[in-house]
Amino acid sequence: MKEDYYDILGISKGASAGEIKKAYRKKAIEFHPDKNPGDTTAEANFKKAAQAYEILGNPEKKSKYDQYGHAAFENGGFGGGGMNMDDIFSQFGDIFGGAFGGFGGGFGQQRSTQRRGSNLRIRVSLSLEEIISGVEKKVKVKRKVQAPGIEYSTCSNCNGTGQVTKITNTILGRMQTSTTCNVCGGSGQIISNRPSGSDTQGMINEEETVSIKIPAGVEEGMQLKVSGKGNAALSNGVSGDLLVLIEEKTHDNFTREGQNLHLDLYVSISEAVLGVSKDIQLLNGKVRVKLDPGIQSGKTLRLRNKGIPDINGYSNGDLLVHINVWTPKVLNREQKKFFQSMMDDDNFDPKPDKSDKSFFEKVKDMFA
Repeated sequence: MKEDYYDILGISKGASAGEIKKAYRKKAIEFHPDKNPGDTTAEANFKKAAQAYEILGNPEKKSKYDQYGHAAFENGGFGGGGMNMDDIFSQFGDIFGGAFGGFGGGFGQQRSTQRRGSNLRIRVSLSLEEIISGVEKKVKVKRKVQAPGIEYSTCSNCNGTGQVTKITNTILGRMQTSTTCNVCGGSGQIISNRPSGSDTQGMINEEETVSIKIPAGVEEGMQLKVSGKGNAALSNGVSGDLLVLIEEKTHDNFTREGQNLHLDLYVSISEAVLGVSKDIQLLNGKVRVKLDPGIQSGKTLRLRNKGIPDINGYSNGDLLVHINVWTPKVLNREQKKFFQSMMDDDNFDPKPDKSDKSFFEKVKDMFA
């Protein structure tokens, strides 16, 4: 059941127009958003009071409400509960007087719009070494800034409010609408003195060295933001941002797949047969891996946490080492004779027993 509008404003049905207006102003100030920031209950009460005053403050609507109650406004109108903050401040902002710095304060106050400068975009190419450790890059950026000596004055078209207000008479009463000032663009100021050499907006180009801190773990296509390092804005507004697009350089040895790295490790036949320990140069250090005797080409070794760090610092990816056995294309006479004997030997097992020392020693001697 909807609340009675008289109860919302805390008045009786016999209240005069002046008493209704006074009661609404009291409620509006009590629940005003500027006094209750972030309080949804206060906001709801603020809207209820405005809806009640929209009906009771209008003699014709008040008469219909007294006769039919809420049913008189079921098919539309502000009285049906459709008011938003803009409606409230647009219609009843003068009710607040000077309670909140003039016309409504906060949501409803007609104030100049702070301008914002445009963003700039650049690309930064990084090596895998820089990506795995994080890096600070210094780049030169050409950005627009206000020319020294520029002066501003209050816009006479909107008197510095940034808004132009228009009042029209309708069948529902006087309607007030506000639009952005077309002279100052909503800033409330216009250029009164434009320095020589500046553009029509009083801006000049200036090169600045910007330091960009790039965290470890970024990847191709990511975009970082450096706040306030884009183009400056008019009337001492907020500067835009510098948007940094990340590009990855191709590495000679490693390839990246998400947080994991891939590396092809080539070993000779003798190393594959006999087994060997290999030192692998990582992007940020070195690690030794042990290859068991008889390791096969195509085998993959996974080295945990030797990949790319997560950009949020949660974990590291892995390094996947892919074994490739190098087969010589040119053999001397002795080497050819050895492999021929292996092929001619009916008892030759292509997967020799690791305990067969004579076989391993022969391979080692052949390809030492």
